[in-house]
Amino acid sequence: MDQIRKRRLEELIREEISRMITFGEIKDPRINSFLSITRVEASQDGSHARVWVSSLEDNEISLDAAVAGLSHAAGFIQALLAQRVRLRLTPVLTFVPDRGIKEGFEITEKLKDLLK
Repeated sequence: MDQIRKRRLEELIREEISRMITFGEIKDPRINSFLSITRVEASQDGSHARVWVSSLEDNEISLDAAVAGLSHAAGFIQALLAQRVRLRLTPVLTFVPDRGIKEGFEITEKLKDLLK
């Protein structure tokens, strides 16, 4: 798969999973609308995709629980994805917590404190 097709696939997966979360199609109580899909990284052949999940809430435990809920519902999400998007091969999804935004914010705050 060339890089352009791979990027389009990743963006399409990100949009569809974000839409499922926003509209409450995933009925797991651990998954709320404060979640966002920050990035998707597909394998070269498109058979697997790693999905990074971030939360607007400050609680680390809720992010881990949400990732566990998404991992539990991965088969359901893959089935919905297969219905909505015409792909030769629907990728197997793996959900990973993304703590990069929070860590970046903490580093920025520490730098501000050093400059004072």
